[in-house]
Amino acid sequence: MKNYDKTKKQSLRKNCMDVFNAFLVCLANFAGIYELPIILPTYDKPNALIKFSKCLKSNNYNCWVHFYEDDYHFRRVWLHPRKYLPILKKYNGVILPDFSVYRDMPFVMQIWNIYRSMAIGFWLQMNGIKVIPNLRFGDMRTYEICCDGISKGCVIAFGTHGLMKNKIDRLIMVKGIISIINYLKPSCVVIYGSDDESIRLLCQQLNIELLVFKDSYYQKISIFGLEAK
Repeated sequence: MKNYDKTKKQSLRKNCMDVFNAFLVCLANFAGIYELPIILPTYDKPNALIKFSKCLKSNNYNCWVHFYEDDYHFRRVWLHPRKYLPILKKYNGVILPDFSVYRDMPFVMQIWNIYRSMAIGFWLQMNGIKVIPNLRFGDMRTYEICCDGISKGCVIAFGTHGLMKNKIDRLIMVKGIISIINYLKPSCVVIYGSDDESIRLLCQQLNIELLVFKDSYYQKISIFGLEAK
């Protein structure tokens, strides 16, 4: 665990534009070789989900905001986080932003998008919002990196929407999820999209609750092992 006063100093410098949003992590501790901000563990489970692009005009706040949609819908949260803080505070909590991490991206860009999600997550926590880490990975090199700063034994989330139809994409997605579950041993796994039998079997073996939210953001399947409730 590392804490860097230099990050705080950079975010407070006068006459200096904070082009990389250092203020988001000026109070953070960091983990891993790439120094990702540490997210405090969350044990709350979402009762329902709503897309960020829809939450801006919704008046049903009894749900959690997610970002499992194209990046252009929520890029503004990174550019102007303070603007959207009052809106996000109205909801039960937030599943952290799902910035794209593609396997054919340069490795540094994969790390950058993982970092951006966690930086926003830390800042939201510091402002009193409950957050669930979103584990987004690209190639195998990012399996461990996306876990840096995430506590073991808490609630975590994955987005699989659109990534389970192609055989190769499905194999890589399932392999990554299984690898991360085995490493973090979460208390609950939240999946937005389709799940897989091997993921259900693993959750059953490890006594982990699995919540699967289908495309309709109010449709939830609560699974403990293989038995749907």
